[in-house]
Parts: sequence; structure tokens; C-alpha cells
Amino acid sequence: MKTSKILIIFCISLFLGACKNNANQNENTHDDWSIFRGNPALTGYTDVSLPENPALLWIFKSESNTRSTPIIYNQIAYWSDRRGRIFGVNTDGEQVFDYAMNTAVEAIPMIRNSTLYIGRIDGFLYAICLEKQDTLWTFETFGQIAASPNRMNFDGNDAIIVGSYDNNLYVINSKTGREINYFESGYYINGAVAVSQNFVVYGGCDGWIRVIDATSGKQTDSLDIDIYIPASPAIIENFAYIADHSGNVYELKLNKGKIVSHKKILEPKDENRTHVSVPAVSNEMVYIVSDDRHIYAINRKTGSIAWKHLLKGETGESSPVICNDKLIVCTRDGIVSILDTKSGNLLWEYDTGEQIFASPTVINGYFYILTFKGNLFCFGKK
Repeated sequence: MKTSKILIIFCISLFLGACKNNANQNENTHDDWSIFRGNPALTGYTDVSLPENPALLWIFKSESNTRSTPIIYNQIAYWSDRRGRIFGVNTDGEQVFDYAMNTAVEAIPMIRNSTLYIGRIDGFLYAICLEKQDTLWTFETFGQIAASPNRMNFDGNDAIIVGSYDNNLYVINSKTGREINYFESGYYINGAVAVSQNFVVYGGCDGWIRVIDATSGKQTDSLDIDIYIPASPAIIENFAYIADHSGNVYELKLNKGKIVSHKKILEPKDENRTHVSVPAVSNEMVYIVSDDRHIYAINRKTGSIAWKHLLKGETGESSPVICNDKLIVCTRDGIVSILDTKSGNLLWEYDTGEQIFASPTVINGYFYILTFKGNLFCFGKK
């Protein structure tokens, strides 16, 4: 009888632990988009529904250039300009947070438990307390940090994962700022890593796709595609999707840190097509923006192109976002479009009149577009 009770308690503990791990992977609520691409797997997916006919509610003008994508925590949008000034704007368009690091920044911030983490050009990762508007700790790397940090939990560690131009991928304790471990890559790390369980996946400027065990800092597998990979992967279930600079999109099947198989699901028809944005992934489809001015919808099951849509203006770094049955996509020339995910038909369009490098950010009732000039556009139901 005593043995049975112990076994029951042990099973309950395992169940609660599994629930906790699952919650950590999906901790964003409908009022939060606290990490680049919305979640640690970088899928660019949310089940928030967009209004039928979105209206421009307000524009916050920071008058300061930025290449950042805004993130949202407790309904406040945060981003940094290129000089290291961090803005926080609420859903009424009022600035409620202002913090100056006075150092050049290109990276996108990430927020975890009321702490904002952001990398700087001088190689420092900063942890900033939102409540006190004060620096908690800094972590020094020896190259610029251009990517957004990611996060995970393992072995009692609440960890931040970030790459640097010093060729290293760092796993850092989120509370103390101390290094847990690191992986020495073959080249500088430009993009954010995608998280799957205790593993991270990323592509490098050296043409390698790598899988790293964050608990040990050791590489568990790699794939040499011999083509520059400018953007991050997206992971759903046991599959990772990643695009290269020559216009190819790859599907990698993963199992316990190993690349079991891989295949191209999109190949360029000419040598001029490139991809510099992150795929958006749902259960059925992969959406990728190409510099041939199209967005492609690829059926995950068949690997075939379901549809493609010609966008207005030149495309760039902005990555699409899936909102249930709708897709938000931006062009570098400032056009924001909403498409039907199944047909690719245009449902709504808005011209900001400004360059857009940032990806859309979505919470319940609103979506945000940040322009290169540092103007935050808020759309919602009027």
C-alpha cells in the first residue's frame, strides 16, 4: 500500500512537471507577445482573431530610428531605438516606460517575469527590471549581439539563450546573469535561436544548421547546406523550417536533438530570389516572404505550394504573422496587408508611408506595426 502511494505521488509530480514545462513554452497570454515571433519556437503564430475591418487607432511617434520589432508585456509595447533608448507604450498610445542605455542597439528585446533582456552592439546582454527601471545585471560577450534572446527551463535553471558575433552561443541564468554553459560556433551568430524542449536550433552565416543541447552546451547534430542563412528557423512539433539566402526553404525532422531527415520544400526558379525573413508556421502551412515580392504558402503535408500572393513594394526582413485564419505581412516599402490563410486573397491593406523592417506584433484586440522611423502604428476595432 505504501509503495502504491509513493508511485501515485511520483506520477503526479511528473505530470505537474510536464504541465510546467508546457506552460513555459507557451507562457504568452492574449495580452502578451513578450518574445520575437511570439513564442520560443519562433512560429509567428497566435490564435488571436483579427477584427474584420481594422482601423488605425493611434500612432506613437518616437522620432528615433529603429530596426527592432516591438514586444508586448502586460499590454505595454516595448522596443529599443538604434541609440539604446527603450520605449514602453500602453494600449492608449501613452509612453509609460523610458530607459536609456546610451549605446547602439540593433537587437529585439525579450521579456521574462517582468525583466527585459536585450543585447547591444558593444557585446553586452542587459537584464532590466521593468518595475524599478533599473539594470539587474549585465553579461559581456566579445562581439556584437544582433539577435533577440530566447528562453527555456531545465534542471532548475531559468535560462536565457543568445548568440554573439564572437562566434559563441551562450546559455545564461536569467536571475544571476551567470554563464551556465556555451557553444563555440564556426562563425558569428546573427539570428535568434528557436527552442524545442532542451534543444536549440539555428542557422549560421557559415551555411551550417546546428542543433545544440542547452543543458550541456554541446552540439548534438548539424547540417551543412553551404549557403548563407540570414534568418531564424521556426519549429512546430518535431519539424523545423528554415530558409537560406538562395531562396530555398528546408524542412528538418528532429528527434531528441538529431536531424532524422531533411528536404527542400521550396526551391528558387531563378538565382535572384532570396529569403531574409523567418517562416511563419501553423499546423497545416508554412508561409515565407521572398524578395521576388511574393509570399508563398506551402502545404506541410504535401510540400507543394498552395498559393502565392504578389505583395506591393519590395520585401525585406519583416516576417509574417498568422492570426487564426488570417495572415499579416509587411513590405519594406511600408505596405501592411492582411491575407486569407487558405486562399491568399487580400482582405485588407494599409500604407504607412514609411519603411518597415519589423515584424507585426499581435495581442487581443490590437496589432502593432513599428516603422524604421520609430513610429508605432496601433490597429484594432474602432
